[in-house]
Amino acid sequence: MEGWVTWRSCHRTSWSVARRYLSASPASPPSAVTRFLLRLRQQFYDVEQLMTWSATFRNRAVRRKNLFYGFAQQNYGDNIAAAYYILSLKGSFRFAGQTEWFQPDARGKFSFDFMNFPTSMIEEVDLSGTPINRDGLDNLVSQLHLRRLSLRGCPEVDGWFLTRLHMFNDSLEELDISHCPRITVGALCALQHLRKLHRLNMSSIPSLQNPGLVRILMEEMLPHCLVTGAEYSQGLSLEDTTQTITTHSSTDPGAQPQEEESGQTSAKRQGQMQ
Repeated sequence: MEGWVTWRSCHRTSWSVARRYLSASPASPPSAVTRFLLRLRQQFYDVEQLMTWSATFRNRAVRRKNLFYGFAQQNYGDNIAAAYYILSLKGSFRFAGQTEWFQPDARGKFSFDFMNFPTSMIEEVDLSGTPINRDGLDNLVSQLHLRRLSLRGCPEVDGWFLTRLHMFNDSLEELDISHCPRITVGALCALQHLRKLHRLNMSSIPSLQNPGLVRILMEEMLPHCLVTGAEYSQGLSLEDTTQTITTHSSTDPGAQPQEEESGQTSAKRQGQMQ
């Protein structure tokens, strides 16, 4: 008897809880479209969180790879520390006065034979596709004989990075910044301090909408530099080119006075003839 009473009381309690839940729930279940949107929202939220975490871990890895190699500098000198930094980023370099290039293999492993040249300074550096950023340049600031630098396809190269290249304004002659996605037109203005720059490759920079106009700007800013990677007509249509030429001709300040002067000269000549 007591067991029967206990079962009935539990049954009543569970039914009252269920009835309360049903009364609090909507009158009709959500439609298939609503359920799909809710599910899609939850999935996109998870993807967004995953992308945020991935970007955070990636930024930490980039900062760690571009730390200042102070220990190597204190124990082995500036040149060895710079060389070790370049190789650790899977880049390659050549010492001044030598023809041999030091570079890692396909797995990122490299030989430490470069430590046999502690007094040699680096003349050429190829950091194409590496995660070098503006903080990593602290490891190269001592290389005052750097003549050629390739940054092709480096994802972290931006305006702040190009601004810091002024440390090589007395030595850098060739620079490759092609395929760098974070370089803008304003960032290129930072290269005006590179007085000895003779060759600049700026091909396939995604943010440049009118590469031809940017090339003209760079050639005026660096008159002794050969700018490659962009044609003058690139980014401009035929109509824009024709309109530019027409506008320039109509706004030429010397065009109208010359016509008036020619007309006055013709009138004077006719008066003299009469």
